[in-house]
Amino acid sequence: MSLKIENNLIVGAEVELSPNSSERYDDIELVVIHCISLPEGEYNNNYPKDLFLNRLDFSIHPSFETLENLKVSSHLLINRDGTLLQFVPFDRCAWHAGQSIFEGREDCNKFSIGIELEGTVKESYTDKQYLVLSDIINLLKSKYPIKKIVAHSEIAAGRKDDPGPYFNWEKIND
Repeated sequence: MSLKIENNLIVGAEVELSPNSSERYDDIELVVIHCISLPEGEYNNNYPKDLFLNRLDFSIHPSFETLENLKVSSHLLINRDGTLLQFVPFDRCAWHAGQSIFEGREDCNKFSIGIELEGTVKESYTDKQYLVLSDIINLLKSKYPIKKIVAHSEIAAGRKDDPGPYFNWEKIND
């Protein structure tokens, strides 16, 4: 896959801009890997996308009720089939990390890019997802002063556990 960035967006990604972002003032030094499926373990639906765009119907599933007042979005979402969606340009802070700390610095949203993988901590990710993720990481490293690729669980210890034990770190270039 040959990717490039123009106007802080990945060319060829499906783009729908989320309001769940803010101005960025710090350099991008971190990539945070997440996972999401709504309901957990169910795929091939638009619920994560709808959550990031503040249009999720919370009455669809009982597990959605806890998300009702949540304003969240990653920069990118990689579906199980490798489809790439972008919700926030890289020059903006996506609201993906929540309460977080990395090497003594709090609020990782300020200096990171958040990438969601469609999945759950309870099962493996697809080869297509790893291929796209690896290409994205290489592209981001070529554009920004990325120092580290981390799991959401590393910056939100005790609060988050994604991308989980089935994420294979050897399949991405770090």
